Order: sequence, then C-alpha cells, then structure tokens
Amino acid sequence: MSAPAGFYLHPAASLHDTGWNHPEHQGRLRSLASSVGKDMMALYGRVEQTEPPAAEIATLARVHPQRYLARLREASVEAEVTGRVLDLDPETRVSGATWEALLGSAGAACHAVEEVAAGRRHNAFVAARPPGHHASAERAMGFCMVNHVAVAARHAIAEGLARRVAIVDWDLHHGNGTQDIFYDDPDVFYLSLHEWPQFPGTGASTERGEGAGEGTTHNVPLPAGTGFTSYRRAMAGALDEVAGVFAPDLVLISAGYDTLRADPLGSFELEPPHFHELTRLVMEWAKASAEGRVVAVLEGGYAPSPTGKAVVATVRALAGVSLTE
Repeated sequence: MSAPAGFYLHPAASLHDTGWNHPEHQGRLRSLASSVGKDMMALYGRVEQTEPPAAEIATLARVHPQRYLARLREASVEAEVTGRVLDLDPETRVSGATWEALLGSAGAACHAVEEVAAGRRHNAFVAARPPGHHASAERAMGFCMVNHVAVAARHAIAEGLARRVAIVDWDLHHGNGTQDIFYDDPDVFYLSLHEWPQFPGTGASTERGEGAGEGTTHNVPLPAGTGFTSYRRAMAGALDEVAGVFAPDLVLISAGYDTLRADPLGSFELEPPHFHELTRLVMEWAKASAEGRVVAVLEGGYAPSPTGKAVVATVRALAGVSLTE
C-alpha cells in the first residue's frame, strides 16, 4: 500500500443535537471516535486522521436545490435562536448546530474523495453525522437532510476525479434518497442490500433505474433475521452482477451499522468483526476498475459501542490491518 488510509471527522458533526431520547443522538459519534482513537496504536502509519474543511454551499447544490438548503439553514438558525430542537418530520430533528454539521460532514466526504483520487490516501472512512442516504434532492427524512454520499459522487464527477461512481449501500434500511437522486443517471450505479420490509418501504428488486439510468440501480431485499453467511453470499453475488454491467473508477460505501445484532432498529444478525470481511470484499471488487479506490461514509448504526467496534473493523480492513494485529 503506497499511501495510508484516511479517517475524516469534522468537529461540527458531533454537535448536531437530536436529544438523548432520539436513536441518532450525539453519543453515536463520540463512541465511534473513542473506539477508533483507542485503536490508533495498531493503526499507526496505516491510518491518518484528518480534520477536513466544510463544504461550500455550491458543492451541496449539485444535489440539493438552493431553496431546499436555505430551508435547512433557516431551521437551524431558528433552533439556535429559540434554544429548541425542531422537528422537520417525526424522525428528523434540527438543532442550532445542525447546519454546520451538514456542511462539515459533506465537506469531509468530498475531501476524502479528493485525497483518494489524488493518491494521498489509499482509501478512506468518513465519520459523517447526521446520516444522509434517506435525503432526496428536496426532502429530509429518516434522520437525514443532506445526502453526503450523493454530494461526494457528484463532486467527484464534476471535478474530474472520477467518470463513473458505484455506491454500495450496506445500511439496514434502503437508501431511497440516493436511489432517487441517481435513478436516471448512467454514471452512478446504486447497489443496496437492506432488510425487507422495513422503513422506508422502497428498494424492491424491480426498481432498476429509468431512462439513461436504466439498469444502474440494483436492490437486494433480505428478510429479517439474515445472518452473516447469507448476507455475505448476497453481497458477493450482487457485486458480481454489477461487475458485468458497470465499471466504476471510484467506489463509495454508504456504511450503515444497523445490520448489527445489537442494533435497536433492525433485525439482522451481523457482529462487529464481520465488517472487516465485508469491507475487504468491496475493496477486492474495487480493484478491477477503480484501482481499489474506496471511500466509506457513515450512515446508520444506533447501538453506539457495537457500532464503534464495527467501524474499527472497517477502518482496519481499509488500512490492510488484520483484526488480530
């Protein structure tokens, strides 16, 4: 490996406040950062932690219209002025720190893509918060307001860092927002493995894209109770299918950890060490056309301690470090 992996965390991300009674609370990112920090001795020289710059509004506007972004900013300002946490919908909350968290997390994803494309990082993990894959171009839902993976994909293509991007979404929930954004886009392939039926109720195997993007969406619905052996088999098979029709030069992972057995919002039965092998599976697949360029961006995962351990397993795989070193 010619360059280290990168770990990207914007300080504003941890300040987004949903209240401690909300599944997507501030403790998620604190626990994750603590777990990775404690593992840095084993990762010394293999992983470099970077505080990335915030995104420009114009970068977000490649995905989200300016009027929608203005509504998010206004809601965050109102929350700050009133000292309250506001509800955009029954699941999605805004605090006075949310706007800066959105800019910081989107900026982290874009900066990671830039660093990987330039060869300064072999690959990367982005500890984004709030999550993003349920956010469509003009709608916040499911804890998500800005779709960080979509912003990073559009940024990579617009800046000439990649021509074709594949997004592998292993969050328990289908990333309806990501699918909607790229449903007619031939340059971005969206692959999702998710529990079915589950929130948000999208992600049927018959949803394949439309227009110029027909065939660049591939959904793999899986039943409640799916364990690692079945999950890995499904992912390997899906990646093989995608390889037959699409050759990306950059791979993004919507890295959700609500597939863990311990997660309160899902019914899959994965354990933290399993994410080392799943990450390696995606990395191996990315070698064929993307020279191994992979950027993972945090999505869900609502059991803080197990999620932190699973992220450590992911970062270790990205860095080429075994679980036992």
